[in-house]
Amino acid sequence: MIKIKYMRFFFSIFFLLILISNTSAQDFPSELLHEGKVTLANGDTLSGKIKYDLENDLIQIVYKGTIQTYSARKLMYFTIYDNTVDMYRSFYSIPYEIQPNYERPLLFEVLFEGRLSLLAREKIVTETVPQYSYAYRSSVNMTRTKLEYEFFFLDQKGNFVKYDLKKPQLYELMSRKEPQIKSYIKKNKLKTDSRRDLVRITAYYNALLEE
Repeated sequence: MIKIKYMRFFFSIFFLLILISNTSAQDFPSELLHEGKVTLANGDTLSGKIKYDLENDLIQIVYKGTIQTYSARKLMYFTIYDNTVDMYRSFYSIPYEIQPNYERPLLFEVLFEGRLSLLAREKIVTETVPQYSYAYRSSVNMTRTKLEYEFFFLDQKGNFVKYDLKKPQLYELMSRKEPQIKSYIKKNKLKTDSRRDLVRITAYYNALLEE
């Protein structure tokens, strides 16, 4: 019995260490430096290693051996090459109404640009999830971090709409081509709360508008 208890204890600790190791080893794009280019509000352009922080709406750039920090108020846009996804990503500083009659510039990633553009803001969140422990034959609560996204639609008139991830709102935003959008989503089994699928849906909607 004693050996069994020790074995259970060992495997439980081993299991927890694996989970902790996997969580701590994960690097999120906002925690890394990326090669990129920044265009400031005054028109100046800087190239260097860029680290972005959407939660505080600022970036840091290693330029000519120094670290320079710019808030969204001093930025026009910046582009990075993100090795974690092997692609270029573009971010713009855009005035956004925080509360009635009060706007301030925020940083948005442009996922698709067109007559109806899709933008996003990301943040790192920590959540508690149950994990089954075979040693104790029960669930234990573990914490993990992940990326979450807020999505926004922007039309040509500068109107912003925060997307609630629900189909009715999406269909309302794309009401000019609603039947085609519904058919496209159903046919391709797309999820209206998925970053990748939303890009496809938005691109398709803009293509329909050009017909």
